[in-house]
Amino acid sequence: MTNKEHSSIGLIFFVFLKLGLTSFGGPVAHLGFFREEFVQRRRWLSEESYADLVALCQFLPGPASSQVGYAIGLRQGGTLGGLAAWLGFTMPSAAALIAFAYGVAALGDVQNAGWLQGLKVAAVAVVAKAVWGMAVQLCPDRPRATVALLAAIAALAWPTSITQVLIIIAGGALGWALYREVASPVAVDLGAPSFSRRKGAIFLSAFFLLLFGLPVLVAWVPALPLQIFESFYRSGSLVFGGGHVVLPLLQAEVVPPGWVGGDSFLAGYGAAQAVPGPLFTFAAYLGAAMTVGPGGWIGGLWALVAIFLPSVLLVQGALPFWETLRRMPMAQAALRGTNAAVVGILLAAMYDPVWTKGIHGPADLIVGLAAFGLLHFWKTPPWLVVVLASLAGLVYLG
Repeated sequence: MTNKEHSSIGLIFFVFLKLGLTSFGGPVAHLGFFREEFVQRRRWLSEESYADLVALCQFLPGPASSQVGYAIGLRQGGTLGGLAAWLGFTMPSAAALIAFAYGVAALGDVQNAGWLQGLKVAAVAVVAKAVWGMAVQLCPDRPRATVALLAAIAALAWPTSITQVLIIIAGGALGWALYREVASPVAVDLGAPSFSRRKGAIFLSAFFLLLFGLPVLVAWVPALPLQIFESFYRSGSLVFGGGHVVLPLLQAEVVPPGWVGGDSFLAGYGAAQAVPGPLFTFAAYLGAAMTVGPGGWIGGLWALVAIFLPSVLLVQGALPFWETLRRMPMAQAALRGTNAAVVGILLAAMYDPVWTKGIHGPADLIVGLAAFGLLHFWKTPPWLVVVLASLAGLVYLG
């Protein structure tokens, strides 16, 4: 059973703040941390509802893990809950990158630091546990296990964001074909408040109005802060596949016009790898490092809001329609296939980029196995596993 009680805004904020301080390893690892916290520990969501949210956010452009986090906050505390979740999860990395833009780089190059390698290894353990747990719950029979394996094979063979969307569509089609005769008319327990489709339509309209209206406004009023906002909003609106995919687009937006130097851009990208939370917070660094416009912490917050605003509007707009759709028996049959496809996508992502970046030899594997054992068998809190893995990396992997 899921926890149907609404959570206080303060609780939502501090839970996500803890995750924002400890969730290293990129979007796939974030989804593993979220599952551990909200499905297994707090039971705010069922396994099925969580997988449905992940599937929905894979369809939407923008940072999938941040969108899932916002959706969870939205379910627990309405719009204020969603904003509290976003703020808690985003603030630590955004603050660190803004500080880095001010020149706080006393640690120098940390790309090969042992503690950072320990964090990458911890991400492997977190994702492995998430994939294992979701596979047990969502792929309990041979057809769904087969769908998950086929999805993983396809995702590894054609590693593009469009492929992920096509895999989920194919999984839904297979689910409908395989389970349409046994689909239950009973609605899934959402454990969430209902959202008006009318309000959802307003949010979706606002998303498209800004996407198409801001370029027109910039043409009429060529103010530099407005140009910067439009550039980051467009970047957040049109990118599938997460933070690493948005980087070349951001580079094309800020380096050629001279807003941020090429060396400064690369330095910020390196720093972004060493902080927890969503990689989209790299926008905060770029806004703060700009030699034009507001710059500083104001410029950082300006760019941060601009790049995340599309995700907020899309999730808030799409979720009411998604909830209505997923209650239908035929949709439930399709969701059995999409959930299995999500497991396959996460399995593929566990190998690349999580495993390939985290496990480079026997020493890494030893730390990773220890972290997995602490998580899976000893039920150690993920944040503590992250700390221990970082310390092991500092001592053993450095």
